[in-house]
Amino acid sequence: MAESTMNDWFTATCRLLEPLYVRLKERVQNADYIMGDETPIPVLTNDKPNATHKGYHWVYLAPIEKLVYFDYRQGRGREGPEEFLRDFHGALQTDGYAAYNSFEKPGKIKLLSCMAHARRKFDQALDSDRERAQQALKLFQPLYDIEREAREQNLSYDQRKLLRQEKSIEKLQQLEAWLKENIIQVLPKSVMGQAIAYTLNLWPRLIRYIEDGRYEIDNNLIENSIRPVALGRKNYMFAGSHEGAKRAAMMYSFLGTCKKNNVEPFTWLKDVLTMIPDWSIQRLDELLPVKPLS
Repeated sequence: MAESTMNDWFTATCRLLEPLYVRLKERVQNADYIMGDETPIPVLTNDKPNATHKGYHWVYLAPIEKLVYFDYRQGRGREGPEEFLRDFHGALQTDGYAAYNSFEKPGKIKLLSCMAHARRKFDQALDSDRERAQQALKLFQPLYDIEREAREQNLSYDQRKLLRQEKSIEKLQQLEAWLKENIIQVLPKSVMGQAIAYTLNLWPRLIRYIEDGRYEIDNNLIENSIRPVALGRKNYMFAGSHEGAKRAAMMYSFLGTCKKNNVEPFTWLKDVLTMIPDWSIQRLDELLPVKPLS
């Protein structure tokens, strides 16, 4: 079969699914707690033959609703998230990328940070300052032990918040004290100095997860959603155009949401493509691979 024929079919499929993609975006934007991250994707450019442009998939996950949305942008600037988050009200959990800093708005957006990113900085310092790095990692571990305890006991959100209040606060205070004690003992530009500074700079956001049992300690859930993109980069190497990257973002969104909800993606896609040509636009929620709104 000609490649052009397959491309035409895929383009036609994405046109059919466009209204559903828009509705998925609205559902994520209407959540009051989302995670955000971004990952690069090489895209062929017309500027130079065989040259690629570094585009980005900005990814948003509503963990309570189990909805994933990929938003392709040609750059990593804050214009993408600014547009996506324009009407968002709630908690936004991200890594320490500076593009997110301007979104902290009292009464509108509350920023949370990712404890796993902070802990990773100390993993990276093991080779240059093993003793301090091991001390720090031992202080992070009880925080994750408490989270595991909550999962194993299948606690409700309110119960998880109570457990954190009882156990995590003290552990966080111990970690903060260690950070403040050690930052004056290391070179600022050393790997350890940068790890401590990174963690202290984000500290108010890192500890906000204890305020609400729905919040996660880190962004690992969204990093798991992005993993197929990394695998894709190895298999197909690049997108053929910016429009192709946008269509890929659409399919990543649907397939990521299927995965979060244990929905078999091929069956879902086949059923939706059969029904959507005659489907009422007011009933799009029923086609998403997630429980419909009550």
